[in-house]
Amino acid sequence: MATPQVILSLVVILINSSWLFFLPHLCHGHDQLEKCNFDKIYQLGDSYSDTGNLIRESPVGSSTPFTRLPYGETFFKNATGRCSDGLLMIDYLAIALGLPLLNPYKMTDADFRHGVNFAVAGSTALPVEFLTKKNISSPATNSSLSVQLDWMLTHFDSLCHGKRDCSKKLENSLFVVGEIGGNDYNYPLIEGKGIELAKSIMPNVIEAIKDAVRRVIDYGAVRVIVPGDFPRGCYPMFLTIFPTNDSTAYDQNRCLKQLNNLTMDHNNRLQEAIEELKKEFPDTVIVYGDYYNAYQWLFRNAPYLGFDEIVIRKACCGIGGDYNFNFRRICGTPEVPVCSDPNQYISFDGIHSTQHAYMLMSGWLIQDILPKLQCTV
Repeated sequence: MATPQVILSLVVILINSSWLFFLPHLCHGHDQLEKCNFDKIYQLGDSYSDTGNLIRESPVGSSTPFTRLPYGETFFKNATGRCSDGLLMIDYLAIALGLPLLNPYKMTDADFRHGVNFAVAGSTALPVEFLTKKNISSPATNSSLSVQLDWMLTHFDSLCHGKRDCSKKLENSLFVVGEIGGNDYNYPLIEGKGIELAKSIMPNVIEAIKDAVRRVIDYGAVRVIVPGDFPRGCYPMFLTIFPTNDSTAYDQNRCLKQLNNLTMDHNNRLQEAIEELKKEFPDTVIVYGDYYNAYQWLFRNAPYLGFDEIVIRKACCGIGGDYNFNFRRICGTPEVPVCSDPNQYISFDGIHSTQHAYMLMSGWLIQDILPKLQCTV
C-alpha cells in the first residue's frame, strides 16, 4: 500500500491546486482497480516514465539537469530523476492501485516487491545501432527498449524458478510498455534531418514495440497497457524549433499540425498493432493508453482545469522566445528561471509536463482504461 506520507502529500497537492477533479476519479479508480488485485507494476519507457534510471547511468546521466532542482521541487523537494516538478503518470497509477511509487531498476538497494521501473529518459524503441545506420544520434542513453527488456529478464531470473513459477508470480502484475518511440522521431527532428526521415522509421518503431509486448507476455504478463505518444506539435520545444508565419500550419490549439499528424500516424499504427496482438494472444488483455487525447483534453479545457490560458504553450522552467524555451539555456542550468506556480502550466521544461498536468491526465486515463482491463470481482 502507499505510505501515509505519500497519501497525505497527495491530498496537500490536491488542496493547494484548488482542483478536485482527480480526487473522485482516483477514489473511483482505486475501487475499480481493486478488482484487478494488482500487486506489482512493471514499467518500460522513456523520460515520461523514468523515476531515476538515467541519472544513475554514467557518464551522461549524472551530469543531466534531472539530477538537481527545480526538477522534483513540487512534491519531493529534491531531484529524483523524474523529468517534471513532481509526480509522473506512473506514480499516480501506482497510487490509484494502492501501491508504493515504483523504484528505478538502477537503484540497486531498492525494494522491488511491488514492481520495477525500467524506463530510461532519452531512450528509444529502436536499438542505438539501428538509428546510427540511419544517421540518427541518440545522445542521452544506449538503454533502448531491447536493453530494458533484457534488464526485465535478468530481474525475473532472480525472482522466479522457471517459466511456470514466473507465470504464477506475475499473474497479478500490470505491465506498461511505453510510452516509447517518441524519441526515435524527436531526435531526427531536433537534429534538423526532416520529418520524412522520422516517418521512414515508423514501421520499425511499431514493430519494436510490438515485439516488446510479445516478450513481456512470454515473461508471464496477463494485462498490458501500451500507451501512445503525446501531441509533440504542442510542445514549447517544437513550437520554438519550427516557427512559421503560416497560420494554416497551426490547429485550433495553436499546435503544429504536421508534427501532430506524425504523432497520430504513429498512434493509429500502434493501435492496429495492438489489435493484431490481441488476436495472437487471445488470453492476454492488451489495452491502448490514449496519451494523445488525454493531453488534448487539457488544452480544450485548460481554463476549467486551473491552467492559465496565457501560458499553456509556454514552459514553466525556461527562458526566451514566445514559448519560454531555449536549447542553449534549458531548465536546470544556471540562471534559468522557474515560474512561481507550476500548476498554471501544462509544460514544465518545454518537453515534459508539470505534475499538475500529469495528475489530471492520469485521472482521465484511469477512467478510459478501467473498463478495458476486464477485471472482475
